[in-house]
Amino acid sequence: MTLKRKTMLPTRAELRILRVLWDLGQATVEQVVSHPQSAPRPNYKTIQTLLRIMEQKGFVRHVNRGRVFVFVPRVSRDEVGKLSVRNLLEQNFGGSSSELLVNLLEANPVDESELEQLESLIRNYRVQRRESAR
Repeated sequence: MTLKRKTMLPTRAELRILRVLWDLGQATVEQVVSHPQSAPRPNYKTIQTLLRIMEQKGFVRHVNRGRVFVFVPRVSRDEVGKLSVRNLLEQNFGGSSSELLVNLLEANPVDESELEQLESLIRNYRVQRRESAR
């Protein structure tokens, strides 16, 4: 991953395109435009321009298939998700994970099974950290 991609998040429009590419693995401009997740149907030239910008940013690359460009994501859903959370954490919560979690729990009702799942994830995370510290 390049330094540019490590620090830059895709815009909303770019993220919509990335979601289509993640779903399909690769796609032409026409496939992105006609994908159900692109509803309402975006303008072909707009998607083409956005893909070129995304290529310059390092989010996608293209391969030639005859006269058609096929675009492939260069960033994973996981990479973008983690960077989004890191940015949210820094911008809104001063880097405090616990403050983020408290706000998340207070903002939406969380049922008992989800709370148990979160507790289990935290326990597993602690175990993994202890084992990797050895």
